[in-house]
Amino acid sequence: MDIWWMAIVTAALLFAAGYAQYRIPRHTAGAAKIMLTRATLIVVGIALGYVMSRNSLDARGPVPLLLFVIGFGLVHLPAAFILFIKRRGGSGKS
Repeated sequence: MDIWWMAIVTAALLFAAGYAQYRIPRHTAGAAKIMLTRATLIVVGIALGYVMSRNSLDARGPVPLLLFVIGFGLVHLPAAFILFIKRRGGSGKS
């Protein structure tokens, strides 16, 4: 994959991660649930990013870092989509 495409995908997935982390408190009731949800997304995102970057041992330059951030963002993508749909539907906290 061309590095410029990877950079674009990385930026989009970083936006999704930021959006998910930003919207979690607005759709989650209770501070403990908010912390648990955020921590789960972050820990699983770091784990997937680590696995993706470690599987690119032959890659050089910024590619392993981009793969790490892509893995981190991929974990947040479903949450961001769900929170976007909840926002559009006017759903409250659950």
